[in-house]
Amino acid sequence: MERDEKRNGIPTREIGSTGERVTIIGVGGFHIGSAGRPLGVRIIRQAIDEGVNFCDNAWCYHRGESERIMGEALGDGYRGQVFLMTKNHGRDGDTFRTQLEESLRRLQTDVIDLVQFHDLRQPNEPARILHGGALEAAIAAREEGKLRFIGFTGHYSPALHAEMLAHPHPWDAVQMPINVRDAEDRSFACQILPILRARGIGAIGMKSLAGGRLLRAGFTPEEALGYALSQPIDVLVTGIDSLEILSQNLRIARAFHYVEEGEQEALIGRAEEADPECSLEYYKAS
Repeated sequence: MERDEKRNGIPTREIGSTGERVTIIGVGGFHIGSAGRPLGVRIIRQAIDEGVNFCDNAWCYHRGESERIMGEALGDGYRGQVFLMTKNHGRDGDTFRTQLEESLRRLQTDVIDLVQFHDLRQPNEPARILHGGALEAAIAAREEGKLRFIGFTGHYSPALHAEMLAHPHPWDAVQMPINVRDAEDRSFACQILPILRARGIGAIGMKSLAGGRLLRAGFTPEEALGYALSQPIDVLVTGIDSLEILSQNLRIARAFHYVEEGEQEALIGRAEEADPECSLEYYKAS
């Protein structure tokens, strides 16, 4: 992984084959909605001022409020400083187009850098997206200049990711959970990351704290984020709902050093001992 180019001390990596470089941590849209206004605006702008240039969001977060807050924050010249991503629940062409237009309005932008089909969880969803008009609508929107790159997300089942990747569409990015417990339990890191790396597809990590449960299991933020950032991902979406968490994550990113294999194995072992029933990743499919 490339670790030599930095933005205000934060390492950057290229997202797959897009040619775009982003900071290794990004601002997660869900927690911005939890922070509300005006704190959410302040968090986003302070993160960008500090060098962070990846912003995550989704059409569904807080009934659109996360996108509206981010749209406000990206005014006054901030939009041009970031790689902006949002997610879309469209499983057919009409729904995709409707949600995309709403996202564009809320985010106050003419083009979104990356739009991802969000939250794969049902066995029939890949087929609906791939063959029900949604993917065609995304490709058309890209040709119209409304979005630049296309991807998908999910945190339930690596098998659904594999089904999407089996389709010949040249995906630009894929988002998935990456943390110490994932390594041994229906692992996205083991089953999906190698495919992405082999094909030059961007890898976006999330849930490095397993929704906060790794902290309650005795892991520090430095351990959890350090492990996730040491996997072959391009950017890690982090939940930031306070200026204190922003400061913490900036510090961890700036001090990041690759966690060697032996230490990674020790962290995985601790996670297994703390979670013998595989309950920490509660969001995965049963």
